[in-house]
Amino acid sequence: MSERNHSDAALKRLRETLADGKMLPVKRTLHALNPAEIANLLVSLPPHERNLVWEMVSPEDDGEVLLHVPDEVRTALIRQMDTAELIKAAEELEIDDLADFLEHLPETVTQQVLKALDADDRARLEQVLAYEPDTAGGLMNTDTVTVRPDVSLDVVQRYLRLRGELPAHTDALYVVDRYGAYLGALSLDKILTRAPDEIVANAMEREPPAVADTDTERQIARRFESADLVAAPVVNAKGILVGRITIDDVVDVIRAEAEHNMMSMAGLHEDEDLFAPVRGAARRRAVWLGINLLTAFAAAWVVGYFEATIAQVVALAVLMPVVASMGGIGGSQTLTLMIRSLAMGQVDAANMRFLLRKELAVAAINGLLWALVVALIAGLWFRSGLLALVIALALVINQVIAAAAGVFIPLLLKRIGIDPALAGSVVLTTVTDVIGFFALLGLGSLILT
Repeated sequence: MSERNHSDAALKRLRETLADGKMLPVKRTLHALNPAEIANLLVSLPPHERNLVWEMVSPEDDGEVLLHVPDEVRTALIRQMDTAELIKAAEELEIDDLADFLEHLPETVTQQVLKALDADDRARLEQVLAYEPDTAGGLMNTDTVTVRPDVSLDVVQRYLRLRGELPAHTDALYVVDRYGAYLGALSLDKILTRAPDEIVANAMEREPPAVADTDTERQIARRFESADLVAAPVVNAKGILVGRITIDDVVDVIRAEAEHNMMSMAGLHEDEDLFAPVRGAARRRAVWLGINLLTAFAAAWVVGYFEATIAQVVALAVLMPVVASMGGIGGSQTLTLMIRSLAMGQVDAANMRFLLRKELAVAAINGLLWALVVALIAGLWFRSGLLALVIALALVINQVIAAAAGVFIPLLLKRIGIDPALAGSVVLTTVTDVIGFFALLGLGSLILT
């Protein structure tokens, strides 16, 4: 059974047992799930049921579960916990996860958590907290295992046996000099398969290079994707090894970015609670509805400007949605492509001109193709060859302008510091509506009246 089907089945069982008032089966179900699955179940429950289930989650899982739920849900759950519970939840987390967790705690609780840590863990945590959360330094864990380049693999093997265990997602040890500067990585398979008397310097790899502690989450995700990494060392500006980033953290980054892009298209925040109170949800959504209303009035003004033309040729009013919607779809395709390419760092000044020409060419071809189809339908429907010509020209014009807008809108928004995924579709809709109506009604005014 897939993980999703497993979670769906668990959610169904939970709802059935909650409805029956049977708490013991709920505890058994929760015990069989990992923290990520528990988080998914909590997000899927209305507030009353969510609070009941949260009380039955094992204290050892509290911290991990809280890290997997959206901010809005996390804040509500934290309000139910006393200081002792929060400290216990924090103590169960790895340093990198603990750094994320502390951002959501009250200052008084944060100070008590720091006091509860031993000196080494506190120093490691403060090292991570010194970085911005969306950088490699803020994402990393400091649980690196290091070796020197001048020792033999036999010495390394004896060291690992004495150590007893390795941090999760360890596929290599990191080689450093006497000052802690990163030199390379010694993979576990080489430790096991090479001759015991071979020196680490001869067995280690110097590629791929380490991640800079100031690299952004997006840069790190691209590095992991292109090099198929499980873990990567992190170094500071002096080349000193300060930590490592593992694949589980990168997966969280990729998922969060995907959710952000998807929700932003509708003007929503990725951390919004599905079962949030009506008043708060209505207030947040009202902002974008208001923005959309302003853009709709812009399109309405264009229509009103050609009121006399519409009165003479009523068929234009019938065909207006066709022109606007076709332009909107074509522009959205280009806009989506651009937002994705910008996020992946694939668009720059060197390829911008080629990309623009390609999108305009695609829009012109599709515009001509569908203009012929729509013109044929409109001509037969309204028995007017001139009307067919008007809508055909309007479709081609709107398709080409929509493609250009799809290219330039995200670039402009990014330059002025606005997330293209958040505002791009609103701006594009305004452009395609206004240009589509203006082209159709303007050509109709010139040719049909």
